[in-house]
Amino acid sequence: MRGFFPYRLGRPSSVRPCRRTPRGGPLLHAHQNLAAATADAGRAQPPWAERVADLAHAALIEELETWPKPGLVSPVDSGSHDDMDADTLHRSAAAIRPFFADLVSAGSRGAEMAELRGIGLRAEAAMMRATGGVNAHRGAIFSLGLICAAAGTPDRGCGSAEARAERVGHLWGAAIAGAPVSPVSHGGRAVRRFGVGGASAEAAAGFPTIRTVGLPALRTGRACRPGEPEAARVHCFFALLAVVDDTNLLHRGGPDGLGWAQAAAADFLADGGIAAPGWRDRAAAIHRAFVATRLSPGGCADLLAATLLLDALAAAG
Repeated sequence: MRGFFPYRLGRPSSVRPCRRTPRGGPLLHAHQNLAAATADAGRAQPPWAERVADLAHAALIEELETWPKPGLVSPVDSGSHDDMDADTLHRSAAAIRPFFADLVSAGSRGAEMAELRGIGLRAEAAMMRATGGVNAHRGAIFSLGLICAAAGTPDRGCGSAEARAERVGHLWGAAIAGAPVSPVSHGGRAVRRFGVGGASAEAAAGFPTIRTVGLPALRTGRACRPGEPEAARVHCFFALLAVVDDTNLLHRGGPDGLGWAQAAAADFLADGGIAAPGWRDRAAAIHRAFVATRLSPGGCADLLAATLLLDALAAAG
């Protein structure tokens, strides 16, 4: 299993803890959230592999239903994509969920990267069947799949979300880093052309972007707007977008498109982010600008989902 939508760490911008202000616009209708998934798993006490798979699936749905999320698919619209919509991503997430459980079980057996890669390829095939050939979640299969595999290892219950992220690098970092870069995928071409590190480099290092940017931003967002989980996810997404060299953006817009996208996210945060009055309208305006230029930060979407999964696993114990 290889990384897709490669990216590398940029220089983290200064993301200050935000002050709480009056609530923004109305939230979208709730569908399925990570807190509910975690609570249900705890009550039902299903096998651990099934619990983790449920949380991984919930993370994908939470990512999908986050809005505004510039350029990306949501229940509101299809963003910069003509080949997929929210229903496509729902079908894809359902199709790959069983393979997350398989990866947890493989991790419990001490599987090497070759076995994990085989499960990941089967998950990709199931995704393609469910979507009619659309690549909806290939990057998520890689990142969330590795996190699921690490959650199956004997000391799965140890530590924080950050510790769980680092564990991926400890277990399979060398194997991930040693795999060749794809010469045919958009992400692989961007890694070669622009010299960015890629999703594989991020995973091999234990997801440093999630540990230093994603998780802190998610917690800051929750502190800014208690009881508004979507707002916290939006804050997390913009924090990631401001620093990640997302190769979906490089593929679609080149270095200028990437720089413009990062600056738009950094400006949103500098102006108060979700703490500022009218934050949702400002985020929606950025979304419309991304759609107009056909920019789509798919790598940041994968990182948001991975951040949510790590957070939920830490809460699940």
